[in-house]
Amino acid sequence: MDGCFDLMHYGHANALRQAKLLGDQLVVGVVSDEEIVANKGPPVLSMEERLTLVSGLKWVDEVIPNAPYEITEEFMNTLFNKYNIDYIIHGDDPCLLPDGTDAYALAKKAGRYKQIKRTEGVSSTDIVGRILLTFNHKDGVIETAGAESSDQMKSQLSNFLPTSRRIMQFSNGQAPSPGARVVYIDGTFDLFHAGHVEILRSARQLGDFLLVGVHDDQAIRERRGCRPIMHLHERTLSVLACRYVDEVIIGAPREVSRDMITTFNISLVVHGTVAEGSSVVEVDPYALPKSMGIFQTVTSPKTITSVSVATRIIDNHEAYKKRNLKKKASEDKYYTQKEYVSGD
Repeated sequence: MDGCFDLMHYGHANALRQAKLLGDQLVVGVVSDEEIVANKGPPVLSMEERLTLVSGLKWVDEVIPNAPYEITEEFMNTLFNKYNIDYIIHGDDPCLLPDGTDAYALAKKAGRYKQIKRTEGVSSTDIVGRILLTFNHKDGVIETAGAESSDQMKSQLSNFLPTSRRIMQFSNGQAPSPGARVVYIDGTFDLFHAGHVEILRSARQLGDFLLVGVHDDQAIRERRGCRPIMHLHERTLSVLACRYVDEVIIGAPREVSRDMITTFNISLVVHGTVAEGSSVVEVDPYALPKSMGIFQTVTSPKTITSVSVATRIIDNHEAYKKRNLKKKASEDKYYTQKEYVSGD
């Protein structure tokens, strides 16, 4: 399966989960920056960041960087002969080249194409739209948009329909083994990015079982003055999809309490050196684990934050508005003509 995987979200993760169910090994092609520019417009994330995100998914076995956007005969033969690919996978939504032709036409003709169900309620185009509604670019400074935009964004967020089945599909479904060293890390994990993958990898290396606390929307809004771009269930699925994560506390409390440490048998609480800012002065949420001698600060491998990702879009808002208008038209057409498709 291939894709741009720009602004990686749980829809991408679910597509790859479905693809893995169709075989034994999942090889994922990540489309090059140049091909994305030619076919869609400027990517938000670099190739390195997109590779980190795709490699960090629990269902991915191998990654091919700089894949072409179109499945050409030459590339198709490379997949079949060099990578031993049996089938090429894509979602039920159309993937068209600039001239309007099907990017997967040759794979279909060769009888080596399989289709999966698109994950509804989210797309990179939708997320760019949310970011443009949430933040304003004013005199070189990124600031939160007003209440009107917040209400608009609320209506956009309602597209996602969370189900217990989806959470089960993403979950490992396993408890820590007796005597396991349980490591706990918490955060917002908004606009799940390469920095999140790397800090989760670092945290997992410190123990046998990684428990991740994902803060709820209201707590984030109170702390920062604005709601997260992705809401709690969306952020939870992105974290669960990461191969370094064993379990998630959905709507975790900001403060790490003694009861929480006992309940989950936490051996170590960690926090990265790079974190999103807060607009309020708060009590140290890690005071207790520090007093117990079970707290550790981990150097964040990357300096990227959710706000810095959003800033890339705001700084080039005209280019992304233009890209979004074009993409949104094709997405609206897809939803208008959409029929029920069975699958997971």
